[in-house]
Amino acid sequence: MSSPISHLKTPNTAERLTIIQAEIRKAALSNGRDPAEITLVVVSKTFPAEAILPALESGHRVFGENRVQEARAKWPALRERFPDLELHLIGPLQSNKVREAVAMFDAIHTIDRPKIAAALAEEIAKQARALKLFIEINTGGEEQKAGVLPQDADTFITDCRTKYRLPIEGLMCIPPFDEPPAPHFALLQKIAKRNHLPLLSMGMSADFASAIVFGATHVRVGSAIFGERTSN
Repeated sequence: MSSPISHLKTPNTAERLTIIQAEIRKAALSNGRDPAEITLVVVSKTFPAEAILPALESGHRVFGENRVQEARAKWPALRERFPDLELHLIGPLQSNKVREAVAMFDAIHTIDRPKIAAALAEEIAKQARALKLFIEINTGGEEQKAGVLPQDADTFITDCRTKYRLPIEGLMCIPPFDEPPAPHFALLQKIAKRNHLPLLSMGMSADFASAIVFGATHVRVGSAIFGERTSN
């Protein structure tokens, strides 16, 4: 996707953030959607607190991290300064990190197996917390990737709701990097609709405009705001 960012010689984080917000608004309006329906999750994984500060100081409050350990190292201090921030876990969740994840995050996008669903249900009840919960769907059926296979999605969604009593609100996907993302976004939208799930976490720096066409409510953008990462 072509972006106005390329026309700025040395865009800083605040400028990049403003441009991405404008691009989201434009994509929403072009498709007859209310921009307010779309949450920009600024993906801050691998970036230190000092790199995140400009986005916080610009007024943005929703951020995504991949690892519980990394979030633990930088977000408690940031939350003291910005108590209204919202932190989303967008990476794989290990069962031994569920307690910390429930305590630290406001949303979890990567529920993908019964063991995690059961552990989350127990911890959410213990901690009396209300989290936004998404099930990750492996739309490409990639063996190396986490997520519920599309053919198993309906059963797993039902189990999460009835067996584990989890208030699932949405679905998340990461399309294969070497395939057009649109069919994967369309598939996720179809699964969500038939299961009456209102939230769709899909679309990243290169394809969030396409995701918005297919109903994304949460787009996860990092490198287009912070610059390229040196590690994952």
